[in-house]
Amino acid sequence: MADGRDKTGSVTRRNFCMIGAGAAAMALSGSARAAQRERPNILFLMVDQFRPDCIGADGNRAIRTPNLDRIAYEGIRFPCAYSSTPTCTPARAGLLTGLSPWNHGMLGYARVGERYAFEKPRALRDAGYHTIGIGKMHWHPQRNMHGLHELYLDESGRAETPGFVSDYRAWFAKEAPGLSPDATGIGFNEFRSGVYALPENLHPTHWTAQTAIDRLKAYDQAEPFYMKVSFARPHSPYDPPKRFWDMYESADLPPAVVGKWAARHAPRSDDGPNIWHGDLGPEQVRKSRQGYYGSVSFIDEQIGRILETLEERGLLEETLILLTADHGDMTGDHHMWRKSYAYEASARIPMLMRWPEGLVAGGRGQVCRAPVELRDVLPTFLDAAGAAIPDSLDGRSMLDLARGKAEGWREFIDLEHDICYDAANHWNALTDGRWKYIFHARDGEEQLFDLKSDPGEINDLAHAEAGSDSAPAPDYAGELRKWRGRMIEHLSVRGEEFVKDGQLALRPKSRLLSPNHPGCSCHPKKG
Repeated sequence: MADGRDKTGSVTRRNFCMIGAGAAAMALSGSARAAQRERPNILFLMVDQFRPDCIGADGNRAIRTPNLDRIAYEGIRFPCAYSSTPTCTPARAGLLTGLSPWNHGMLGYARVGERYAFEKPRALRDAGYHTIGIGKMHWHPQRNMHGLHELYLDESGRAETPGFVSDYRAWFAKEAPGLSPDATGIGFNEFRSGVYALPENLHPTHWTAQTAIDRLKAYDQAEPFYMKVSFARPHSPYDPPKRFWDMYESADLPPAVVGKWAARHAPRSDDGPNIWHGDLGPEQVRKSRQGYYGSVSFIDEQIGRILETLEERGLLEETLILLTADHGDMTGDHHMWRKSYAYEASARIPMLMRWPEGLVAGGRGQVCRAPVELRDVLPTFLDAAGAAIPDSLDGRSMLDLARGKAEGWREFIDLEHDICYDAANHWNALTDGRWKYIFHARDGEEQLFDLKSDPGEINDLAHAEAGSDSAPAPDYAGELRKWRGRMIEHLSVRGEEFVKDGQLALRPKSRLLSPNHPGCSCHPKKG
């Protein structure tokens, strides 16, 4: 059926999951290799502020990501993966808990709770895994283990408490005394880009990968490992080593896409380098993207080194590999920079998964268009570990999708962000990967995009095509009503602050935490 559902209302696999063209369908049986390890190792690769369209397997012909492409082609790619609250800390709360924003409590950028009732590293530790975290965690306090046995931190320059020094910076001080890890001179939220000013072995991207490689080479525990390897780039500063900067010097990089509705973002939000909107011209966009693309390819190379280490140790077919990001990066699209927005470059994320032989009796090279989200990572890992998945989680195992079990999967995913940068940036959204509906909470403006025909979100179908600034085009009025109704139903359980008299309520004030946040003094309320 046209909407991807059968007569019973169940999601049909045909419209959600497809075997990639030319990929070898591998029917895996219960082999001796599959029995080598009852529970697979789990390698969780996380990349910060990573646009999903900056992967070759996603269709980008300019980017060079052979190792990420390999994970996709030897596993499954989810092109409709999202970060429900697309900034660093709320995204990490969703990863940590397997919950939606309202249920883990972070509706915008705040501190991750110190302890939740159920947490990923602790749950995997309880399931018999040796748990290791490497790189950027962005938790609070910064050395909060959340159930990890080992933690090797790269927290950039963030220091919540006086005297805090991350493991990367402590290593840097010993390795390069007298030098500054910030020698390139570009800040952590700037649009500027440039060549890393120091030898590339000092770069945090290299340190993160090398720490993982050293730990993998030395790993000799009897129990399987859970290893999170979390890269702090391509989050700004866009500062790749020179060879990766040069890689894109003459490349035909995609220009920024700018919607017909985005003229309001053309003026600069301020005169500094940390702007959240502003038309800086095509040359600056290209230069920013040159640094961004170079950073991505540098990460890809380092991930390749990690994969090579797994192969050398004979662990590749004993390890589930999942790669994702906390959110994307606008890099000039719609005259916007950084993240926290409902638009694809900010809210859509990469989601790639490669399973070991015997874990999934399904074809490799799948492309699955089911809407997935960061809340699905924890139940996926529990599924792989053979551990129970609590009914309290909002996420589901993506291994089911790889197995072809798409029946009953969610129709759409919820997105939102409390006020960030400016009171105008305050919204809720829903998307199924085909349509996206956005409700702007300050003034009630609605946007509707057909992502199939307009993946760049250039044409806002809620407005101008009808000949006015407020009415939808006649062909899309019904679609707009449908998605508005879904949003009303989704938010109504939160009370009159969100839905009043059956209508979406304006919310000009910030509501950063829900009653479910561990640091909130309110009584818990599900929704």
